[in-house]
Amino acid sequence: MTELAIKVRGLRTAYDTHIVHEHLDLDMRKGEVLGVIGPSGAGKSVLLRAIIGLKQPSAGEVHVFGEDVIHLQSADHAALQRLWGIMFQDGALFSNLTVRENVMVPMKEHTDLPLPLMKELADQKIRMSGLETWAGRKYPSDLSGGMRKRAALARALALDPPLLFLDEPTAGLDPITAAGFDQLIRDLQKSLGLTVFLVTHDVDTLAVTCDRIAVLGEKRILAIGTMDELRRKPHPWIQEYFGGPRGRGAIMGAG
Repeated sequence: MTELAIKVRGLRTAYDTHIVHEHLDLDMRKGEVLGVIGPSGAGKSVLLRAIIGLKQPSAGEVHVFGEDVIHLQSADHAALQRLWGIMFQDGALFSNLTVRENVMVPMKEHTDLPLPLMKELADQKIRMSGLETWAGRKYPSDLSGGMRKRAALARALALDPPLLFLDEPTAGLDPITAAGFDQLIRDLQKSLGLTVFLVTHDVDTLAVTCDRIAVLGEKRILAIGTMDELRRKPHPWIQEYFGGPRGRGAIMGAG
């Protein structure tokens, strides 16, 4: 039986009277790259936030590596947080810190490593993310959009987590830079054995990086499977997404 990294059952999330998710179930296998897609406003980022404990559901269960995220005590939740790294949509880097200092933030929060070792490890993560070591001395405002994305990825990798959450990692990037980032994600996943939960709207990212894709809509998971499996689903939005020019192009490119 395949071990699950994430298990969601009966999830309900809401903002006041607006219900975002209702009766949502999701299984994510350990070691896979799972893409999460859906129409604008379907609650893709809200689902991510609910899984990591930043959004309190009004009903349901969320388990990450077998741990009950919703009902964990604060100390246990802090320990669980060390098992994942998060790259938010806008990078969420601290503008007043250098890239190296940004990467060191999780280390300072969750470890008592000596400062010289933190600096050495931060430089290693920066290189792993495809940046030169000199980029660690720069501030986020000194970097291009693509470099800031890689810096945010380096911070997400700071604690060597087995699980990565990536929220629209290629949003705003030109096609060449986005393609390079997609390949970097896939290479890191294979070399480090990562499990990756990836929210995206980019069909090219799905084709290059993802083992399976979950379609979020109508407040729940409409379908989950490989790209080929989803193309055979009759749901109108799924057909439009994968049957449009960009969808057909990505599928042909992946083949």
